[in-house]
Amino acid sequence: MKNTVFAAFAFLCATGIFAGTVQISVDLRLDNIDYVAGERVRAVVDIANSSPDNVSVGYPSSQDAFFVEVFNAGSIAQLDRKGNRPFVSRFSLDSNEGQKFETFLGDHYPLRTIGKYLAKPVLVHGGVRYEGQLRAFSVVPGMKVASALQMFKHIEGVRREFELLSWSRKNTEHLFLAARDDGPVPRKWATTDLGSLMRFRKPTISVLETGEVIVIHCYDRDRFCRSEFWSLPDALELNKSEFVMDPATAGSERVKELYKESGGVKPVLRPWWKFW
Repeated sequence: MKNTVFAAFAFLCATGIFAGTVQISVDLRLDNIDYVAGERVRAVVDIANSSPDNVSVGYPSSQDAFFVEVFNAGSIAQLDRKGNRPFVSRFSLDSNEGQKFETFLGDHYPLRTIGKYLAKPVLVHGGVRYEGQLRAFSVVPGMKVASALQMFKHIEGVRREFELLSWSRKNTEHLFLAARDDGPVPRKWATTDLGSLMRFRKPTISVLETGEVIVIHCYDRDRFCRSEFWSLPDALELNKSEFVMDPATAGSERVKELYKESGGVKPVLRPWWKFW
């Protein structure tokens, strides 16, 4: 029994777990538990240095390193990284200093496959690994609500397919926009969370000839959300998102706003009988 305990203690020391909890702590927190396929998996990294040394990552002279390991939860197989881009911006921490960083796991790992995953932050300092706790998250397909198709006049054989998907997030149903290109060079675009969804009225998606993609959905009991994307052959980005009271008059309401912003048009003075 004593030998078994000693062996376990030696293993923990060798892996740096005890060192990490005593001298340097590293933690990773995810924004959500579930992510619709294509969403950017955002996480916040928290590093605290209670060692007497300086910890620096990303500088030419620094020997320390920080990265996040991601595993398939079912097989516990570690995923292969895409490229060697740094997970966080470079930093330097003196003794008794700490800092938080933003990172996007989907920028470093192929996380579009539906399934469950585990993420673990790792800081290497002085040849010792300081590891944080494993954080679990899932990539889900979402439930299809509506779809649309965009064709490009000057690019033959390329079409962009849009899908509106719903999924529950923090006890509230959300609406998402996903897009992919079919053609000589297939491409999948980042999925966008459009906010909470109430099913009083089915969401709509419209593709205009000028490249705008308009999504209107019921955000809460009193408001609709109008999201406008710019969809070009080499780009897809959210231009603006605004609340409207009536989706049927969303366009006319915007015209009124532009009218007010321009100062309006002065009325023409003419006798009352010429109105008839």
